[in-house]
Amino acid sequence: MSADEWAVAAAEEILDRCDQLAELTCMENGIERDYLSPQMAQAYELTARWLEEGGLATHIDQAGNLVGRLEGREPGLPALVLGSHLDSVPDAGKYDGILGVVTAVSVATHLARTGKNKELPFAIEVLGFGDEEGARFGATLLGSYAFGGGWNDEWLERTDSKGVSMRQAFRDFGLDPDRVNEAARKREHYIGYLEFHIEQGPILEQRDRALSSVTSIAAASRYMVTVEGMSCHIATPYDLRHDALTAAAELISAIDAISQQAGTRANVGEISAQPGGVNVIAGKTTFSLDVRAGNDRLRDDVFDRIWARADEISTSRKVKISHTMIHTANAVQCDPFLRSCIEKGIERAENKEAFGLVSYPGHDGMAIAKLLPIAMLYVRCKGGVSHSPYESVTAADVAYGTQAFEQAVLNVAAHNLAYEKTSDDAREA
Repeated sequence: MSADEWAVAAAEEILDRCDQLAELTCMENGIERDYLSPQMAQAYELTARWLEEGGLATHIDQAGNLVGRLEGREPGLPALVLGSHLDSVPDAGKYDGILGVVTAVSVATHLARTGKNKELPFAIEVLGFGDEEGARFGATLLGSYAFGGGWNDEWLERTDSKGVSMRQAFRDFGLDPDRVNEAARKREHYIGYLEFHIEQGPILEQRDRALSSVTSIAAASRYMVTVEGMSCHIATPYDLRHDALTAAAELISAIDAISQQAGTRANVGEISAQPGGVNVIAGKTTFSLDVRAGNDRLRDDVFDRIWARADEISTSRKVKISHTMIHTANAVQCDPFLRSCIEKGIERAENKEAFGLVSYPGHDGMAIAKLLPIAMLYVRCKGGVSHSPYESVTAADVAYGTQAFEQAVLNVAAHNLAYEKTSDDAREA
């Protein structure tokens, strides 16, 4: 079975548009597109043109997010949001975030061209969030936090690698940093949020499936861990050493074992040892620690076990181990109704029973969920590789996903229309 003809054609166009956006980069030999950058302005100009050609009205909100709006059966109805992000990590692939925005553009355009939007009991808003990755200023989900009412004015004082403050970057982009909170939406103006995204994992490929829903976005916490010992010459006998690096290595190995046993995901992404001499025992070692889990309790339990093991290692290795939290986010459950609309769309597109996966990567939906019910659709990504130039999707999978995503929108509409009819019948009775 193949996807509908319109979705097959749309998939080819979607991938071509992802290629076009990949050209808008500040890296000489790679993809990087940062929040409030000239390259982001170019991406907005191009994406806005596609939206407007499809019949949507566009603007950039006060937080620097691109918005396209398609009215429903009458102007001014609450909107169903279809969105993802247009920024990237350094040396990125073409599809993380970007595929979701471009697919949302295609779905909204198809609804407009076929006139189906005139039957919808809600409007459609396509959102291209300006920052999800946090690559420029080190704070993530800036665009979606602003949308959901979670903006923190302290972020405006952050600076990028060139010393430019976020406050100045807003001005350079043509926005007033003192008005960013005006980007916060009101609950009564929206009905929910749907996001289309590459899986960023290998499970779909292992199961030989193109699509899945997302059950939840994982709980995550990040720490900087510091191990303090004493710098000594390599000639120091082992029983007299206070080696910060070997203690850190033992703890990192323990973290890996604890996380695997618990069924979570953990990573040590950066590590440094001082003083760094080839013949000098390290007196201080620092490393980052990121742990993700399907629920808050499991994440917290894993950290309890990690810190208990750290205490044992500090005693046996005669070092001091401390940790400082630098980020935490609780798990976000996807809305059962919106998830069912996505799964029915998957089943119609693939003619197979749908299933859900936990999303260990974070997404804009984590911030949006503070305001709206959310749900996500995952599409297979080759090898599960993401945040890399080797990100890869197939046109066939994108066609299935595009068809399923539009069907999810129509499923939400059908439910709302059925509810209206039931309410009308009750009033007449």
